[in-house]
Amino acid sequence: MGSRWLRNGFIYLLILVAVVAIVYSFFGRSEGLEERGISEVFTDAKTGQLDEIIVKGDTLTIRKSGEDLYKAKKEEGASIFEMLRDEGVAIGGADGIAVNVKSSGGWGNWLGIMITFLPLLLFGAILIFFMRQAQGSNSQAMSFGKSKAKQFTGNRPTVTFADVAGVDEAREELQEVVEFLKYPEKFAALGARIPRGVLLLGPPGTGKTLLSRAVAGEAGVPFFSISGSEFVEMFVGVGASRVRDLFDQAKRNAPCIVFVDEIDAVGRQRGAGLGGSHDEREQTLNQILVEMDGFDTNTNVIVIAATNRPDILDPALLRPGRFDRQVILDRPDIRGREAILAVHSKGKPLEDEVDLMVLAKQTPGFSGADLANLVNESAILAARRNKKKAGMDEFNEAVDRVIAGPERKSRVISEKEKKIIAYHESGHALVGHLLPDSDQPYKMSIVARGMAGGFTRYLPEEDRHLMNRSQYNAMLATSMGGHVAEELALGEMTTGPQNDIQQATHIARQMVTQWGMSERLGPRSFGRKEEMVFLGREISEQRDYSEKVAEEIDEEVRRLIDRAYQTAKQLLTEHRAKLDEIVEHILIRETLDGDDLTKLLDSPVGELPLPTTDSKPEQKKEEPPADEPEKQDEPKTPPVKGEPGLAYGSQSNIQAESDS
Repeated sequence: MGSRWLRNGFIYLLILVAVVAIVYSFFGRSEGLEERGISEVFTDAKTGQLDEIIVKGDTLTIRKSGEDLYKAKKEEGASIFEMLRDEGVAIGGADGIAVNVKSSGGWGNWLGIMITFLPLLLFGAILIFFMRQAQGSNSQAMSFGKSKAKQFTGNRPTVTFADVAGVDEAREELQEVVEFLKYPEKFAALGARIPRGVLLLGPPGTGKTLLSRAVAGEAGVPFFSISGSEFVEMFVGVGASRVRDLFDQAKRNAPCIVFVDEIDAVGRQRGAGLGGSHDEREQTLNQILVEMDGFDTNTNVIVIAATNRPDILDPALLRPGRFDRQVILDRPDIRGREAILAVHSKGKPLEDEVDLMVLAKQTPGFSGADLANLVNESAILAARRNKKKAGMDEFNEAVDRVIAGPERKSRVISEKEKKIIAYHESGHALVGHLLPDSDQPYKMSIVARGMAGGFTRYLPEEDRHLMNRSQYNAMLATSMGGHVAEELALGEMTTGPQNDIQQATHIARQMVTQWGMSERLGPRSFGRKEEMVFLGREISEQRDYSEKVAEEIDEEVRRLIDRAYQTAKQLLTEHRAKLDEIVEHILIRETLDGDDLTKLLDSPVGELPLPTTDSKPEQKKEEPPADEPEKQDEPKTPPVKGEPGLAYGSQSNIQAESDS
């Protein structure tokens, strides 16, 4: 501590001396006197106006009668005595001028030397000062080669396996990793070695990071977390240096876990970059490969990495000895979704009517992050409505918000457009209800959400991992139901079915070219995807078929869509009265779901009485705080018809989207 203050004090002293020298050189030497020519000195001397001349080097300080001072310069090396004699001026005595010569040696010489070297002194002092400042702030300017991993110690309260649900198989796989860290001697007695790496694979939001933190929480060991993008910097060699520093820290804190999130940022296949084998990213990957393969079996350091792009990883990274295990985390099934909802709703006040199994059935294809967002949205809605507990209404509303976005009740829609949307959504719901291979409609609404004017949501009876041709044909017919209903009601179609037609065309082309579901072309796959590993995307499709086959594919896609169109048209024409009845109900209620929608679809025409406007469910109005006045309604602007991206109606079928 004392030596540091001594060094800093010396630096401050150098800076002070340099500043004083500068001030003296520019201000102290001039003393504020007026400088005149040497000829004026001789003139004043001849006229007897001078009392004294003080000589200091080549500078003359002249004292005139009446204490008036000024300065003058003589030629370098010239003697003032000889110059005065040449001008006929008497020196000394009672009548002569007093001439006093002062030496410029001693301090003056040292000051001159200091002023000469002043720029070097000042530059060196400033350089040393900033270097000391950089070292005093953890050497931030020089530490770009250090690892940026965040360390979480094992004694902190953290996530455990009790906080992870819906991934039972993956949790069992990682449970063994925990036992390796806790009881290594148990496995060493049998000759088993600790796994050096575990690779978590799965879509975004399935809990890869959460599961890795749970492993650290269960094992009670230090946990180093870093992202793959944090290794690479603009300086060459920094990535490899950070990898070395990270693994050095891990070995010093063993047993521990190193978690690398999004490892595909540095683990992509080598030889695919623009810089060839000397690319900075590839140097970082090489260092990771060396560090993982160079572990001592007794270090008890496990590397856990996560990615959703395993197809672009380097093969050397995936071999046994580096990542020994690959754990798949897929989107949860219905029981997994129920368990995840139970975990996230724990500790939150819920009404007794909330049924998590019904919510799990409504959310096929949802990831763990989606379900966490669903529970959070329901709690926000309950608080917005000034409720003490979240109920089923809030959860149903949250499902719609996650799928299609928030309601847009401020959107002004004419009665004509409202009727068109009602026919569109009623066509979807009725065709889906009449086809035995289609999922049954669960909710229908003509209230605008997000970019859609309305939506129809279906409730699958069970999770499907395999779908047959009949189910896809039913899905195509249901997609065309809105288009056909508009034609029956108006005699022509609108821009509303835009999204439905795109979805139907995509499914039909997949049926023909990928799934072998074409009766004419048979079980064949057409087109081969070409993928650039460096870009990480499928950017082109190589055609491995002739132009004639391409025409047959287009004709087969057209045939599937035409058949779906005819199926929807036949059903809606035969049940036109039921279609009109559904439209009348939805125009009054605006939203039908659950048992109300099922009862309306199952009942004969005319059996259910038409609801009155009083039976329309009122949305609970938000009450402003007591200290704030109620806000006035803002002026509403009608939407532009035919605006790109806006559909008057849209059907929502998550299962179809996830499977296709």
